[in-house]
Amino acid sequence: MQVLRTPDERFDGLADWPFAPHYAQIRDADGTDLRLAYVDEGPRDGAVVLLMHGEPSWSYLYRRIIAALAAKGHRVIAPDLIGFGRSDKPTLRTDYTYARHVDWMSQWFTALDLRDVTLFCQDWGGLIGLRLAAAFPERFAGLVIANTGLPTGSGMTDGFKAWLEFSQSVPEMPIGMIVNMGTGRDLTPEEVAAYDAPFPDETYKEGARQFPTLVPVTPEHGQVVENKAAWEVLERFDKPVITAFSDGDAVSRGGDAIFQTRIPGAKGQPHVTTKGGHFLQEDCPDEIAAILDTMIRERT
Repeated sequence: MQVLRTPDERFDGLADWPFAPHYAQIRDADGTDLRLAYVDEGPRDGAVVLLMHGEPSWSYLYRRIIAALAAKGHRVIAPDLIGFGRSDKPTLRTDYTYARHVDWMSQWFTALDLRDVTLFCQDWGGLIGLRLAAAFPERFAGLVIANTGLPTGSGMTDGFKAWLEFSQSVPEMPIGMIVNMGTGRDLTPEEVAAYDAPFPDETYKEGARQFPTLVPVTPEHGQVVENKAAWEVLERFDKPVITAFSDGDAVSRGGDAIFQTRIPGAKGQPHVTTKGGHFLQEDCPDEIAAILDTMIRERT
């Protein structure tokens, strides 16, 4: 496996991004070592909040939420998935599989020995983060699920179909513009540039290109069986689960009902519908931070 690493100077002076990077080394099954970057803010003994981003964003998506939660005394951890942000970027689309991402993030998660974790997950952050919750349920104290799913081959929304077609046909993938199109507000030019920062050119975007094709929307996709097994675990998960889907996301609309119905811990919880687009973290960061803070304080 050949790997690219975005030059550090690409991340200098980003708008509203004062956080120092932390790094961990993980190893692919083929023996390749990969560097995974993550933010780790707040007191070491604070309640752990894990913020999982998706496609084609990076932990910059959580900048306001990180600051708000760290200020309330929580330990806030936000990784960059392999292929995104400051993390290493394999150069071939075929290097990116759903199974590999789950393995890579599982290695990182267990190496940090995180426990009593409150997870917030969106987009691919849910497809991967919920697999972590199913693999290590004893390590999670609560879940906040937003604009995501854990599909098992039963089809796709019209919104996702349109995104899939766009992502596979656009000659150059405009990362910052894609995030801007998925928010309810207009990002500033500086914010758009921050989303573009991890990708100096198209060769760095193979993960971003490949991710939409990996979502298991048909029975023939990889990880359908594994996601069904994960659902069996989640259907026994009785710790607090809150859905916080937004009102302006055509990709995931209606997906909150599945989690509310199937996960025991979702019963009787204060589920919310937020304002905003697919990347609701840009539209309602204060509301998201308040949901997470309240969940933690109500159990402690």
